[in-house]
Amino acid sequence: MRYTITILISLFVTFSAFAQKERQMITVNGDSLFGKMINGEMVREVHGNVVMTQGNVRITCLKAIQYLARNEAELIGKVVVKQDSVIINTDIGYYYGDTKVAHSKSGISLFDGHVNLSSKNGYYYFDEKRAFFYDNVKLYDQLTNLQSDRLTYYNDEDKAVAAGNVEVRDSSSILFADSLTHFRDTKISFAYNNVLIYDPKNRLAIFADRLEDYNNPNYTKIYDNPFLVKVDTTDNGQLDTLIISSKLMESYDDSTKRVVATDSVLIARKDFASINEITILYRNSDYLYTYKPENATSQPVMWNENTQLIGDSINVYLQNNKLKRLLINSNASIISSNEKYDFKYDQISGRNIEMMFGENGLEKTEVTGSVLSIYYLFEDDEPNGLLKSSSERTVIFFEDNAVTEVKFYGNPVSEYHPENLIEGKEKEFTIPS
Repeated sequence: MRYTITILISLFVTFSAFAQKERQMITVNGDSLFGKMINGEMVREVHGNVVMTQGNVRITCLKAIQYLARNEAELIGKVVVKQDSVIINTDIGYYYGDTKVAHSKSGISLFDGHVNLSSKNGYYYFDEKRAFFYDNVKLYDQLTNLQSDRLTYYNDEDKAVAAGNVEVRDSSSILFADSLTHFRDTKISFAYNNVLIYDPKNRLAIFADRLEDYNNPNYTKIYDNPFLVKVDTTDNGQLDTLIISSKLMESYDDSTKRVVATDSVLIARKDFASINEITILYRNSDYLYTYKPENATSQPVMWNENTQLIGDSINVYLQNNKLKRLLINSNASIISSNEKYDFKYDQISGRNIEMMFGENGLEKTEVTGSVLSIYYLFEDDEPNGLLKSSSERTVIFFEDNAVTEVKFYGNPVSEYHPENLIEGKEKEFTIPS
C-alpha cells in the first residue's frame, strides 16, 4: 500500500510540474479582425498592419489567419520576421507557435547582419537559431557567393552546411562539390565528393573528393584522388594540356601562387611526362619543379620524346606554352633510345644538365661536372661502333632532334669501340648509375 501511494505522489508531482509549464501563445493584433469556426476549430483573421509576437519573435504582415487551438498562424503579404539580429522576408509564410518555427514556400530570404540567404523554400527554427533552406539556395557574404540545392545555416555558429550541386565563387576561383561546410567567421571550408576547383585566369582545374580551405594563410588541402588539369594554347592555336595526379595536393594562394603535388606524382603533357614524389607548379608562371625529398629512395624521372632524364631535381621552363628549357641538377643523367636498334642507348651523366629547346625541338644540351658519355655512331644509317668519353664539360648540338656536333672541354678522354666488337654486347656498355 505504501508503495502504491509513493507512485501516486510521484505521478501527481510530475503532472503538476507539467501543468505549471505554461504554454506560450502567439498574440496577433491588426486594424481589423473577425473570428469563425472551420471544421470545429476557432479561426481568427486579422487584416491591416498585422503584428504578431511570441517572446522575442516579432512578425509583421498584411494579413494573418490565426488557428487558436493549434497556436499557429498563416502569414500573408509583405511578411517580415525578426528575432534579435535575424530578419526574414517572404510573401506568404506559416508560423508554428508551439515549436517556434517559421516556414515559407513562396520565396524566402534571411539576413543576420553578416550573411544574406535566400531560396524558394525554407524553415527557420527560432529556439535553435537555425535555418534550413532548399530549392535554389543562395548565400552571400563579403567574400563568398554560394549556391546549392539545400543549405542549413547555424546563426550562432556562423556555420553553413550546403548540399546538392554546391557552387562557391570568389574573386579568383570557382568551387563545385556535392556538399560543403563553411564557417563564416574563420572563413574555413570543407568540401566533399566530386570536388572541382577552377581557376579561370590560368585555365587550371583540380578534381578530388575532399578539400579543406583555410583563408589564413590562403592554404587549400586537396586529397582523395586529386588530379590537376591545366589547358594551354600554343602559338598555332593547338591545345596542350598538362595533367598531374598525386595522393595529396596543396594550393598556396600567396605571392607564389603555387600548387604542390605530393606522393606518387604522375605528370603528362604532349612534350614531356614524369613520375616523382613531389612536384611544384607555379600557376602564374610557366615553371614546374620536381625534386627528390630528403628521405626518398628514388630520383624524379622525366621523359621527353625518346629521352629519359633523371636527377635529384628537374626544373621545367615553358615559353608561350612550349617547352623552352630543362635543367637537371645533381646526379643528372640522360638516356636516349634508338628507334631502329634495340639496346643502342646513348647515355650521358654529370653533375648538372641543361637542355635548350627551339621551334623544332631540342637544339642544345650542356652537361657539366664529371661528365661521362656513351654515344653510338652511324655511317649512312648503318651502325659504326660507339664512342666512350669523359670530360668536365660537354656541349651537344642538335638539328631536327639529331646530333650534329659534340664538343668536350676540360681533360677530355675518348675511346672508340668498333662495331664488330660491340655487336650483341650493347648491354655491357653503360655509364655508372
